[in-house]
Amino acid sequence: MSAIVLFITPPFTQLNTPYPATAYLKGFLNTKGISSYQCDLGIEVTIALFCKEGLQRMFDKVTATTASSNEVTVTLSENATRILALKEEYIRTIDAVILFLQGKNPTLSHLICKRDFLPEASRFTQTDDLQWAFGSMGLIDKAKHLATMYLEDLSDFITECIDPHFGFSRYAERLGRSANTFDELYTSLRHPLTYIDEILLTILAKRMEEVQPAMVALSVPFPGNLYASLRCGEWIKKHYPNTKVAMGGGFANTELRSLSDERVFEYYDFITLDDGEAPIEQLIQFIQGNAPIDSLKRCFAIVDGKVTYLNNQSCSDYKQGQVGTPDYSDLLLDKYISAIEVVNPMHSLWSDGRWNKLTMAHGCYWGKCTFCDISLDYIQRYEPIAAQLLCDRMETIVAQTGQNGFHFVDEAAPPALMRELALEILKRKLVVSWWTNVRFEKSFTKDLCLLLKASGCIAVSGGLEVASDRLLLLIDKGITVAQVAKVNRNFTEAGIMVHAYLMYGFPTQTAQETIDSLEMVRQLFKAGILQSAFWHQFALTAHSPVGMNPEKYKIKITNKTIGTFANNDVAFKDPTGADHDTFSFGLKKSLLNYMHNLCLDDPLNKWFEFKVPKTIIDPDFINKALEEEELAAFKPTAKIVWLGKAPVVEMITKSKKGNTWQMASLTFQSKKETFNIKVGEAEGLWFVSMLERLSIYNNKLWTLQEVKDDYEAAGLEDFELFWDNKPVNGMNKVGLLRL
Repeated sequence: MSAIVLFITPPFTQLNTPYPATAYLKGFLNTKGISSYQCDLGIEVTIALFCKEGLQRMFDKVTATTASSNEVTVTLSENATRILALKEEYIRTIDAVILFLQGKNPTLSHLICKRDFLPEASRFTQTDDLQWAFGSMGLIDKAKHLATMYLEDLSDFITECIDPHFGFSRYAERLGRSANTFDELYTSLRHPLTYIDEILLTILAKRMEEVQPAMVALSVPFPGNLYASLRCGEWIKKHYPNTKVAMGGGFANTELRSLSDERVFEYYDFITLDDGEAPIEQLIQFIQGNAPIDSLKRCFAIVDGKVTYLNNQSCSDYKQGQVGTPDYSDLLLDKYISAIEVVNPMHSLWSDGRWNKLTMAHGCYWGKCTFCDISLDYIQRYEPIAAQLLCDRMETIVAQTGQNGFHFVDEAAPPALMRELALEILKRKLVVSWWTNVRFEKSFTKDLCLLLKASGCIAVSGGLEVASDRLLLLIDKGITVAQVAKVNRNFTEAGIMVHAYLMYGFPTQTAQETIDSLEMVRQLFKAGILQSAFWHQFALTAHSPVGMNPEKYKIKITNKTIGTFANNDVAFKDPTGADHDTFSFGLKKSLLNYMHNLCLDDPLNKWFEFKVPKTIIDPDFINKALEEEELAAFKPTAKIVWLGKAPVVEMITKSKKGNTWQMASLTFQSKKETFNIKVGEAEGLWFVSMLERLSIYNNKLWTLQEVKDDYEAAGLEDFELFWDNKPVNGMNKVGLLRL
C-alpha cells in the first residue's frame, strides 16, 4: 500500500476504542481524493507487549537485569518479586486473556471467575472488598474486571522493572504535563531507548515500509502521547529524511500556542493548531510543491532558522457539513481490549466496549464557564451538524465497522439537536446505542429524556462541578444544584445513566463549601439519581476567563513567565480559599463508596483524617427539590410526537343512576406492559385518529397548538381539560411525548 499521508496516534490513549482524530481527518481527505493510511500505535504496542512472546522477552530482560545485581531483594519490591516468580503462569495465560478481552473467547469467563486460573498480585487485594458487587455483575463483566486487575498487575511490574513512563492510557505523561520548557523532554529523548520505545519503533518501521508516505501526521491529544510522538518523529527524520513530519491535536491546541523553542523541530517539521482539515490540506499542497510556505494555515515551522507561525488568512476553515464521514478503515478494530477497572456500569463506559466517535456540533453552545478554555477555537466556534447528516454518517460508520455504539464527544451536546437526532434515528428505525456529554439544564424534561432513551441513548455525563450555588454562579455555569437534581431524576427515570464531573478547589472555595458540596453529592447518590461521578481539582489555564482575569476571582498568579514550550496550566495562590490539596483523598474515597452504594448514611467527617466543618446543608435538600411542583404548562409551539403503535379500540357502555353513555376503551401494548385508558366516545375516536397523524414516521411534526386547533375543529370542547389531565397526560409511558 502507499499513501500521501500516514496518520499516527502514538501510545497511549485508550485500549477499548481508537481515538477519533485520525479517522476524522482520513474521512476529510477522502472527500478530496487524497490517499491516506492510519494506525493506532497504542493498541499495536499493547498487543505486541501483552502476548506470550512479548511477556517472555520482558521477563527474560528483567531476569537478566536482576541476575547481574547483587541486591535482588532491594531492587525488586515484594509485589514485583511475586509477579516474577509467577512468570510462567502469566506467559501461559496472557494470549487467552487478551482474546477474551477482545470479545473472541467469552467462555473463558467461567475459568477466570473461579479465581484459580489467573495469577494474582497486589491489584487483586481490592477485589476482596468488592465481592458484594459481583452478585449484581454478569459473569462476563466480573471476568472482565478480574482480567483488568491481572493486566494492571503486569502494568505495575512494567513500571517498576522495565519503563517508569509506562501507563495504559498515559505514557510519560509527567514529561508532557505543564512542560514550560523543553529541557526535561529533550534530556529524556537523549537517553537510550526504553523497552517500550523499542517495541514502538519496530512497529513504526514496519508501517513506514508498508506505506512510504510523503508526510506523517502525528495526532497528540494528551500529554501522555507527547513523548512517544517525539520518539516517532525522531526515528522518521533519521530513517526517512525526505518524509515530512507534522504534529497536531489537543495538546498542541491548548499547550503550544506560544511555542518558540527551535529544538522541538528536530523532531517535527510542522505543528498545526485547532481544526486539522484546512491545515492538513495546505501542508499537502506545500509538500507537493503546489503552494509556497506562506500558504500554510495555523502552522508553526522553522523559517530562516526561527520558529515562525504561519496563518494564511485567505484560507478558510471547512463547515462541518463539508468535512466528510469519519473513516475507521486501516485501524485494527478487532484488536481493541474491553476493560472494567471500576465496578460501576456508568463509569465503565469509558473503558468497556468499542465506541464509534462522532460529534454533534463543533464547539460549545453555552461557551461561558469561567474555568474552561472558551477563548479557543475548539470551544468558541459553535457550529451544529444537521440531524439528517449525522444519521447518514452513523449509518455509514455502522456499515464500515460493524459496531452500532456511538460516543458523541461534544463539549456539551445541544438539547435541541439531541431531540432532532433522536427523532431521525427513530424515523429510520436505526438500532444504535449512544451516550454523550451534556449541560444539566432544564431543557431535559421528562418527555425529552424518554425520547432520547427510545432512540438508544444509554447514558449522559455532565458538569455539576462544585455543587454549590454560589460557586456555580461564579463559574457562570447557568445551573443550580436543585435544577441538576431534577434533570438527573428525569434521565434516571427514563433509564439513562448519569455521570457527574465534580470539581473542588475553585477560587475562593472554602472548606465549608467543599464539605457542603460533598453533602450535595451524597444526597444525589442517596436519592438514586446519580450513578457515577469523578472529582478533579481545579486547574487554572491560561485561556480561561479565570486565567485571563485572575483579579476578579481573588487569586494571585505565582509564575507569570511565558515558557518557550508548553503554556497552559498556570500556577496560582488562592488567599481566600481552603487548602484544597488536603481534601483530595477523602473526596475520592467517599465517592468510590457512594458509587458502590456504600456508606451513604455515614457522617462526612469519616472520610478525612483531619477536622472538617459540619455541613450546613439541609439533610433533605435534594429530596425537597425533587418534591417541588413542576410547572406543566407547555408552549403552543411544543412538538407532539407518538412513538407507539395504534391501540385496540373498544366501545363500552357506562351507566350511573339510570344514565348511560358510551366510552372508548383504548388498549396500548408497549414493550413492557399493557396500558389502558378510557375516554369519551367522541374524544376517543378523535384521539385515535390524531395519534396516527402524530406518528414519528410521518414527515409532519405537529405543534401543541395545531393539535388543539384540530380538536376544536372536530367540534370537541375543553381541550386543556382533556389533554392536560389523566388519563391522557400519563400517555408518555407508552410514547406520547411533548417536546
